[in-house]
Amino acid sequence: MLPTLEWQGDVIVMVDQRKLPGQEIYVRCRTAPEVARAIRTMIIRGAPAIGVAAAMGIALGMRRSTAKGTRQFAVEFQKTCDMMAATRPTAINLFWAIDRMKRTFAEGAHAGESPDELAARLENEARAIHDEDVASCRAMGRVGAALVPDGARVLTHCNAGALATAGYGSALGVIRAAVEQGKHVAVIADETRPFLQGARLTAWELLRDGIKTTVITESMAGPLMRAGDIDLVIVGADRIAANGDTANKIGTYTVAVLAHAHELPFYIAAPLSTIDLSTPDGEHIPIEERDQRELTHLGSSRLTPVGATIRNPAFDVTPHRYIAGIITEKGIIRPPYTESLRDAFGIIESARH
Repeated sequence: MLPTLEWQGDVIVMVDQRKLPGQEIYVRCRTAPEVARAIRTMIIRGAPAIGVAAAMGIALGMRRSTAKGTRQFAVEFQKTCDMMAATRPTAINLFWAIDRMKRTFAEGAHAGESPDELAARLENEARAIHDEDVASCRAMGRVGAALVPDGARVLTHCNAGALATAGYGSALGVIRAAVEQGKHVAVIADETRPFLQGARLTAWELLRDGIKTTVITESMAGPLMRAGDIDLVIVGADRIAANGDTANKIGTYTVAVLAHAHELPFYIAAPLSTIDLSTPDGEHIPIEERDQRELTHLGSSRLTPVGATIRNPAFDVTPHRYIAGIITEKGIIRPPYTESLRDAFGIIESARH
């Protein structure tokens, strides 16, 4: 399994996803600000991985805290949480992980623990979040593999694999599990402009696993569906609203509409931590607008004329009516989502308590 990020002694090590597939370089983060920068600049990306990295960054920051008393330690802890929360606004897993670290801190503070004891408690929780994410991805894979027939040709968008999680993957975890069950599966990965996560990352990690993968341009999905060369679509998610509307990498909405027009099942694969019942629908999901340079340049080469207006939203929202099912570690959630997601959220609350 690809180690997306892990503790090594007193540092957090993560693969620099901006350099793949040309270079496999690992970044060593020694401070909380370095982890926050890694999230913000997409050294690490993918909603579950962002949440895990934030938890680890908070724990790392508090391990290195020089606070002399619990009150000062608490102030530093809140500042570190705020710093992590400001990195990527769309991925709800980020805020889920931060809230979990806050609850862990509150439990220790209520018990009268010292800063050293609180730091140890926070590190244990961050490690637990990491390990639980890997376990949930494997469970998600086992659940979703039933939806993948033998011989299936699966279209995916962006990268919802080991690189987007603590390991194994969400959408790609479903594909991996189907292959592990002996099914013959071929993956069609669209480029996912402008950051090319499909072409660079999905193809790279699937080929490492020996899974047949074909990379296509963004505009090829529709013609391939029309030709009968795609059987189903599985993608990940960054936030699932209370009505089932789902935010994912920009371009997902287009794929969903095409799948609907060609009567192909379109599935979301995401952990329960991606469900956000406090957001009623997709219109209320905050969409991150990224640096214009991601569109205007390829490396040092300029692609667009100076003066052209640039829009670079990182995500779009797929309306719930296009989603055949949401694959989670606890089962497949089906419409009507306003009811089934609320039931799933009950599972989350039970797990918390």
